[in-house]
Amino acid sequence: MRVVYYLNQFFGGIGGEEKADTPPQVQQGVVGPGRLLESVLPAGCVVVATVICGDNYAAENMEEVQSFVVGVVEEAEADLLVAGPCFLAGRYGIAAGGVCSAVLNRLGVPAISAMAQENPGADLHRSQILIVDSGTDPSGMRDVMASLASLGNKLVNKEPIGRPEEEGYLPQGILKSEFVDKTAAQRLAGMLLAKMNGLPFQSEAPDSVFEDVTAPAPVPDLSQASIALVTDGGLVPKGNPDKITRAFAKVWGAYPIEGKSGLSGEDYEVAHGGYDNNYVQADPHRLVPVDVLREMESSGVIAKLNGEFYSTTGNANPLENSRRMGREMAQRLLDAEVDAVILTST
Repeated sequence: MRVVYYLNQFFGGIGGEEKADTPPQVQQGVVGPGRLLESVLPAGCVVVATVICGDNYAAENMEEVQSFVVGVVEEAEADLLVAGPCFLAGRYGIAAGGVCSAVLNRLGVPAISAMAQENPGADLHRSQILIVDSGTDPSGMRDVMASLASLGNKLVNKEPIGRPEEEGYLPQGILKSEFVDKTAAQRLAGMLLAKMNGLPFQSEAPDSVFEDVTAPAPVPDLSQASIALVTDGGLVPKGNPDKITRAFAKVWGAYPIEGKSGLSGEDYEVAHGGYDNNYVQADPHRLVPVDVLREMESSGVIAKLNGEFYSTTGNANPLENSRRMGREMAQRLLDAEVDAVILTST
């Protein structure tokens, strides 16, 4: 089995966020985590080429990157494309899923990736390609690679793929008929009894991951409205008084801007490890546009800019944690009688 491997700039050994704009390049043979992948592949299998691409470049030039990877797979006469593991790296996950989907659709060559369930790439591509559940901790890399190798081998050899919980991949929303020993009524009664007696049971209809949120009505008159600025890009005053972490943030901060016509990079820093902070550090308005909102306030486009902006870090943040912070921010916005929010991200 001939394998092409896709990596981002970090795992490809090129660099961190400062190299996120790196265009796609191909290296013959194995690079970085590919050595581990090759070691767990069946005997005789080899990684023939490795594609490395910066996360920002892939996000901004997806079609070009997809075509590049398709070309590499085709030229290498590869049997399988492997991308990742991406864990919670969102841009990496989106790129990995995108190139896998392109290779599968255009060439019919099997493709597989690995990422955490909460990675946005999983929601975008899990219905089309197999995505191994990598979890959030890179220390489990070897087990993830073993699952990638096993499933990839089955895809190439067109062997039956078992249930997600058996094979370790994320559910794809596919239902298959099968014969079972008990009827639906019997299984339901068993689950009910188990629940009533405090015993473990496995639901056959898992809860949806995302809840429906009804869009609010438009603001009837902006000239009478109070507007607030909220960001998950991690802008904080110098010294980071709330100690917001660069990933997995559990807290958020409210920072006063009353009477300020703008923000200076000398007074603020960025507590976020998921993007190149230099542009925001040079001009915080790229993330929290106080200057423009002040102009709109003075010209009467809006009635008032809220006296503080709210900030946290969205990098690799678990969904439930984000929901909790969102509810806390929302209550403070309601208490401040804010009519609308401009939410900025990275």
